[in-house]
Amino acid sequence: MDLNILSSEIQEFIDRNIGSSIAKLALQKNPFPRVEWIAILNQIEAKTKAKDKLPHWFRTEKIVYPSKVSIEQTSSERTALYKSTIVSGGTLIDLTGGFGVDDYYFSKRVTAVTHCEINPELSEIVAHNYMQLDVTNIACHAGDSLNTLQSLNRKWDWIYIDPSRRNDAKGKVFMLKDCLPNVPDNLDNYFKNSDAILIKTAPLLDISAGVLELRNIKTIHIVALENDVKELLWELHKNYVGKIEIKTINLLKDKTESFDFIWNNQYQTSNYSAPQKYLYEPNSAIMKSGGFDEIGTFYTLNKLQKHSHLYTSTNLISFPGRIFEIKNCITYNKVEMKTFLQDKKANVTIRNFPDTVENIRKKWKIKDGGTSYCFFTTDENNNKIVLICNKI
Repeated sequence: MDLNILSSEIQEFIDRNIGSSIAKLALQKNPFPRVEWIAILNQIEAKTKAKDKLPHWFRTEKIVYPSKVSIEQTSSERTALYKSTIVSGGTLIDLTGGFGVDDYYFSKRVTAVTHCEINPELSEIVAHNYMQLDVTNIACHAGDSLNTLQSLNRKWDWIYIDPSRRNDAKGKVFMLKDCLPNVPDNLDNYFKNSDAILIKTAPLLDISAGVLELRNIKTIHIVALENDVKELLWELHKNYVGKIEIKTINLLKDKTESFDFIWNNQYQTSNYSAPQKYLYEPNSAIMKSGGFDEIGTFYTLNKLQKHSHLYTSTNLISFPGRIFEIKNCITYNKVEMKTFLQDKKANVTIRNFPDTVENIRKKWKIKDGGTSYCFFTTDENNNKIVLICNKI
């Protein structure tokens, strides 16, 4: 880490160029020859990415940023804050520390946190930043985390792991056994050092596959930010053999939507009906969870069709997702499409429908936008229908 980059003139230059085109800046002559130009450009690019994702870091003076990839891969502050509500106690060790955002929030809930990072330069950057952030209960260790775990040789209240989803041989991977570290193969070692393990994985990981790869799973948290699923959190407890709870969380600007259910509950079934007055579309965390029978049963809603994952009711209810009032339900044919939608402006969504949004727009000359929301879907009798709605 080159501390020259923290000089007031370079920091002022970085702040002045937040949001600027890096490609254009790269063509300019370096006004600070004592620091590599590419290092300054990296600070500008990474800090720009941190503005919305890591506002506390962005506002703090003399923060050093790693590569933009590290910023892209790190948790946002909002998801890290949620994650911190899962843990408690005296000690936590993070075996894949990265930029240290999760550990910052863990440190608010746990007495002492240990940050392990295999990249020594990144470990140095994180330690420096914690000083700027006035954090005093996080210890940074550079090197292989398994070696650190063995050398410290103690029992921890929690082990936290965010395995890398890239593998030198396979590139981007989607099975836990192909990630680094290989969590399934190391579980026995981890449980020797802690009775509680929290694992973060990408939303692309199939939940059923994760359940097969892991064991002692007590809870799976599916965390979405503004209706975009960001991470799956696997809560493992030594010797736990009970049912798995699924917690879906959608962090919105002004509220948090949540819905919990028991994984793979075979006693839940859906009721079906034709579209009624209101239409409900579950948020992305619920969609990822696969709890389609559970959400309809809990809210006493009828489903349009087994694979549509859209719900309807006569009376308006509060619901964790988007809610619409159905103005028209038309059959998908030439006559009705020309009458109601051709050459109109509408927001188009497909659910269990044999065509793409792009093709539908092109075929019927539907412009994007406006206040009308159209759901192209299939009803309980497998008829193709279009629900023309207003959003509530």
